Amino acid sequence: MEDFLLEPSLFSIKAIAILDNDGNRLLAKYYDSGKFPNIKEQRKFEKFLFKKTVKASNEIIMLDGLTILYRSSVDLFFYVMGSSYENELLLLSALDCLFSSLNTILRKEFEKKALLDHMDIVLLALDEICDNGILMESDPEVVVSRAQLRLDDLPIAEQTVAHVQAGLRAKMDATTALVQSAKEQLKWSLLK
Repeated sequence: MEDFLLEPSLFSIKAIAILDNDGNRLLAKYYDSGKFPNIKEQRKFEKFLFKKTVKASNEIIMLDGLTILYRSSVDLFFYVMGSSYENELLLLSALDCLFSSLNTILRKEFEKKALLDHMDIVLLALDEICDNGILMESDPEVVVSRAQLRLDDLPIAEQTVAHVQAGLRAKMDATTALVQSAKEQLKWSLLK
């Protein structure tokens, strides 16, 4: 029998997907175009994967030549997929980082609506964790700090009307509080 040695590779993650409690895609990134050539094949695989994992209480499954680690929370299912010979601990660290990062970003509101409301930051976090199938970061705190957008750092042309309104409202509230504080101090100084 011939020994089968694999060439070491940094490309350890084949796909990352987040599905809702009906098995519909909320977010998916596929890094292996040979295994998943088009969206139709990807969605077919996601439906099959969801059927296999929706009622299971495990955290790992071997399916279609892939090692898949998954976790669910409220109405979300998180999947990290690698090849059948991939190190499960590496995939687990990617899944843990994704789960913990999103937990922090969504402020413990782990549900579909919150994820969709913060999709921009979720996509940034996912890109910080994995780039083209290469695990880039496994520390959730680093991912969150890199993914957080500060509205003050955005150029005015890239801000939406809601961002500008929120910024103006915050400045107006701060100004109102400052004026109120000055009035109180003046009143107390006159009463002495």
